[in-house]
Amino acid sequence: MSGRLHIVPTPVGNLEDMTFRAIRTLKEADLILAEDTRTSAVLMRHYDIHTPMRSHHRNNEHRAVDGLVEEILAGKDVALVSDAGTPGISDPGFMLARACRDAGIEVECLPGPTAFVPALVASGLPCDRFTFEGFLPLKKGRATRLAQLAADQRTVIIYESPLRLARTLRQLAEAFGGERQAAVCREISKLHEEIRRDTLSELSSHYEANQAKGEIVIIVAPAKQDKDSCRPDK
Repeated sequence: MSGRLHIVPTPVGNLEDMTFRAIRTLKEADLILAEDTRTSAVLMRHYDIHTPMRSHHRNNEHRAVDGLVEEILAGKDVALVSDAGTPGISDPGFMLARACRDAGIEVECLPGPTAFVPALVASGLPCDRFTFEGFLPLKKGRATRLAQLAADQRTVIIYESPLRLARTLRQLAEAFGGERQAAVCREISKLHEEIRRDTLSELSSHYEANQAKGEIVIIVAPAKQDKDSCRPDK
């Protein structure tokens, strides 16, 4: 009888964000696939989880997928985790989920932590309609994508490295207009969580002078904002 693939979100900050169901799933699985076993080992020790772990990351997922599908078809229950958040959202996971679906394997994704949802809701910017961009292209196609997003009538969500934050905010101000409202959300669910909301121009100036640290989510207001509400029109 075929096993299953369990996609298990893990905390983006506070370890208490782990769900009871996620803990049980990880304990009952035959194998845990972890983006970085050293990072995941901290979580496993915290919750007394002793399931065997194996590395599954961007550098090996292409060659590992076929073998994993065979193991699951042979009856192994496999749980997939990333370093933080929901696998597949700017992290490895999509390829394995697709291969399992194509092979007729049941794929179960647990609800749970991801950085952009609390960042969006806490930003105070419209959250009834939004587009999740993840990380922008580093070079090729970056300017074109920024121009497209500048006209989007949905709130825009972008992930960014703290080392590139000031540069990205400067480019966003140039493409969207410096007066566009935005928020920089840093270290979501961690001890030093910070959400700074201002215009793109002011945020760019702030982070030019102050080096950011930690995980970053940028929220940018839509091009045309009809009402400042998180509730969709009735």
